Amino acid sequence: MTEPTQPSTSSPSTVIHPRREPFEHGLLPIPRLIFSDPAQTLIPLKHKLLQLSSNHRVHSAAISDALQISIEHATLVLDTLASVLHSDAEPLVTANLDQIDSVGVDVHDLLLFLYIQSYKKLLPRTHKDSATVADVWPSTSAFDGYLSALSPLQLVRSNSRRFTPSQADEEAHQLSYLQKHLANILSLLAEPVEGEGEESLVLSMDRFEHLGFLIHFGDKGSEGNSFSQCSPFFANSDPDMPAVPVPAAQVHDWLLQNIAAALEYISERTSSKENGPASASDQDVAMTDANTVSVKVSTNTRGASFIEGISKSSYAKNASDIKGSSVKVLNCHESAIYILAPLRYATVYGCSDATIVLGAVGKAVRVEHCERVHVIVAAKRICIANCRECVFFLGVNQKPLILGDNHNLQVAPYNTFYSQLEEHMSEVGIVPMVNRWDEPLALGMVDPHDSLSHPAGVSDVQAESATQLDPDQFTNLVIPNWLGGESTGATKANPFTLPDAYIASHHKNLKNLGEIKQLLQEASLEESRKREMSSAIHVYFRDWLYASGNIRQLYCLQGD
Repeated sequence: MTEPTQPSTSSPSTVIHPRREPFEHGLLPIPRLIFSDPAQTLIPLKHKLLQLSSNHRVHSAAISDALQISIEHATLVLDTLASVLHSDAEPLVTANLDQIDSVGVDVHDLLLFLYIQSYKKLLPRTHKDSATVADVWPSTSAFDGYLSALSPLQLVRSNSRRFTPSQADEEAHQLSYLQKHLANILSLLAEPVEGEGEESLVLSMDRFEHLGFLIHFGDKGSEGNSFSQCSPFFANSDPDMPAVPVPAAQVHDWLLQNIAAALEYISERTSSKENGPASASDQDVAMTDANTVSVKVSTNTRGASFIEGISKSSYAKNASDIKGSSVKVLNCHESAIYILAPLRYATVYGCSDATIVLGAVGKAVRVEHCERVHVIVAAKRICIANCRECVFFLGVNQKPLILGDNHNLQVAPYNTFYSQLEEHMSEVGIVPMVNRWDEPLALGMVDPHDSLSHPAGVSDVQAESATQLDPDQFTNLVIPNWLGGESTGATKANPFTLPDAYIASHHKNLKNLGEIKQLLQEASLEESRKREMSSAIHVYFRDWLYASGNIRQLYCLQGD
């Protein structure tokens, strides 16, 4: 008999948490990756993959063969796994772009990745203070007359906008999923004791370590100790001696106890927030007028900064302002937002009529449920889901992924820079010589990971892809010097090479501008005619600012 193992005590440093990255950035709407009974399907698949593997690692050809998917989709699986794996020392994570397929993925990481493709997300919810949320427009603004007239759709929709579930709700939902499926997950990692049959499953320290893909202890997440060192089974193992494998049943009981304790901790914390006064860290704080400097900006202790509810304003954060390695921009409208920092992950959700600049994102960006938004980002990869009339100016090392119900999306090459951009790109591993902005990959129009019911056959419909922005419509975005933070960086120009058509268009525009300036300077006009012409130019320029959405770039001139 083994001694029952006690769960960790429920303090923030020892509470077990789900790793959010696989659930937020690792789910793919590819029907052949989603199994109605993952345990029954993945056990035989495990044996097949191990037969096809070299040193327990498989490449795209083996994944394609085992799962009966295309090589393109198998490559997408590898790229996605590289962006969500938990260990920065994992060979797939450290591999160069052209080495990912030759390095391959560990079979056990792949099995866990395939298992959680059955996960169903929480439904977006209405805000607990819907009356406050409905009133998202500031009462005073230098641009009120035009913006209120140009944005009736937002005013109509403000009572029914989608809201992400709170962080506590999502964490509890993910823990409950893991709690329900834990026995099956362990069976994919465990192996029988030689000569004793399938009933005597054990976990070696190496197999146990793979659980770190899904769960971790404490608030540091993946940046803390290895998962095995947080357990009572392998915490004091001699690195020079192989650790004794642990019965899978004992690991199962220990994890269930810790998950139950974590769910209780979340429940108590949520209850105390609901019964106590609202605080700045409450993930459900109502949106307020950005111009009164009351927008909700908070930092999660596990490394995520939240920027929420900014409206008709300009907002900037530099590397020294960002605490943690990921950013979430939620429900921001009619604004210009600059996050000029190196990040691991970034999410943009529920925004409209905004320009959002994300510095350098080394793992993954997800943009979801946005309308008429311009997103400018240098990133390893980007996923776009359920967006309308958005333009994406991209410097990306992998194909942009298009999912869900999208309409009138456009992609364009990256169009800006700030002084520390190349330093930030180097820090997070983005290669400026590779930009696949013009190779969008469209998957299913329906997300099988949501909790909605869908008509039969709809899951096979492909999402509407993105078109390339007309080069004549392409403009460079100039980030104001005072928003760029430290000016010590060496970046003096866009680090990504523009395609010839966009360079030619840019030169043509500059030439046209020069000719117009010369004509104006040489025109012999009376003073009254000069004033009329100046007024006409001003009117046309103002109309262009509003029609193009570039007016929001001037919010930074309003002051506090």
